[in-house]
Amino acid sequence: MDKNRRQLIMIGHWEGVSYLVLLLIAMPLKYFYNMPMAVRLVGGIHGILFVAFCLVLFQAYRKMPLSFKTALIVFFLSFVPFGTFFIYKFIGNNYKVDYLSI
Repeated sequence: MDKNRRQLIMIGHWEGVSYLVLLLIAMPLKYFYNMPMAVRLVGGIHGILFVAFCLVLFQAYRKMPLSFKTALIVFFLSFVPFGTFFIYKFIGNNYKVDYLSI
């Protein structure tokens, strides 16, 4: 598996995890327990990961054989909870990523 594809899957997974933590943990802490700092912290981390995901997606679009339609689908998957965990289905890759080797 080439480096761009591996990076896209890896950052997509981390971005997806941060999105779920934001939605399922930080938001309830903010609104039910009056702890807005949770959203500020997790939201900042998620924002950085989302920008990194967009940059890696753009880089992969330029360097990989990735159509504009596929890149757009992958981009919109980042807005859907659990969506980024299915990126590999759209970029034609069924490999598992070893997160420690990147």
